[in-house]
Amino acid sequence: MQDVNGKSENLQNDKLSIKLVSNDNPYPSADIQQKLQQPRRLTSYFIVLIESGSTTYSLDLEDITLAEGHLLFAMPNQVFTPPSKTADLKYFKVLFDENTLALLPQQFPFLVNPLNSQNIILGNVARERVRKVFETLDQILHVDKDPIDTEIILAYLNLLLTELNSAYFKSKEPVDVLNTNLSKFIEFKLVVETHLTEQLSVNTIADKLALTTNSLYRIVKEYSGVSPKDFFTNRLMIEAKRKLLYSPRSVKELAYELGFNDPDYFSRFFKKCTGKSVSEFLEAQQDS
Repeated sequence: MQDVNGKSENLQNDKLSIKLVSNDNPYPSADIQQKLQQPRRLTSYFIVLIESGSTTYSLDLEDITLAEGHLLFAMPNQVFTPPSKTADLKYFKVLFDENTLALLPQQFPFLVNPLNSQNIILGNVARERVRKVFETLDQILHVDKDPIDTEIILAYLNLLLTELNSAYFKSKEPVDVLNTNLSKFIEFKLVVETHLTEQLSVNTIADKLALTTNSLYRIVKEYSGVSPKDFFTNRLMIEAKRKLLYSPRSVKELAYELGFNDPDYFSRFFKKCTGKSVSEFLEAQQDS
């Protein structure tokens, strides 16, 4: 498994790093197509809309099947395996990096996946609007001969993400995006991501969010279904699996990278959480 570097995964547009792929404008060479079919650790955001047909992606070792009108989004550092090419599949894909996202005028909470579902099912009206935005970006990036101002590209990317942010929350139980509890849960997820290998205590995280431990427990349980401690542990095990698949390393090296001082304790902890030892996990992945 490997990273895909910026030259193959991204398309440079002045200060932007963005690429759009579709049936009309697929990846340019068989070599790149073959490389991108391999399991890899994403270095950018990835969004795919299925216009017709069906397909199955693997995201952090979980299969996600998409049909007509379904959309999948993936985030940097996730272990990602695209499906084999299907003749009857019609799609749009867009990839962009953190720096491009930072140039947009607003934030998009759906990109941290607060409701724990990376598959969005679009209604007919929203799907048509999203398709038109994809088509416009496709034209800007591939068809137009005259140079396009980066502000125009950013405007359409912002419009696309605004549509998806709205659809993400509407596709679940009704929720107020500006809800204080949801905002705190998003902050909690960001703290976990930022301090993952420091293995902060629940008390420390609660202090960072200006919450009591009881309030933090209630909020995290509401949006994730698990306690803050279990959420942190689950995320840590995902990171361990990503690192094992992304670049082979010894148990000792992996333990230290994840903030464990005792590799033997990490080995026991990994087996307790996943039901498999590190070697058993790797063997299972090789067999599959």
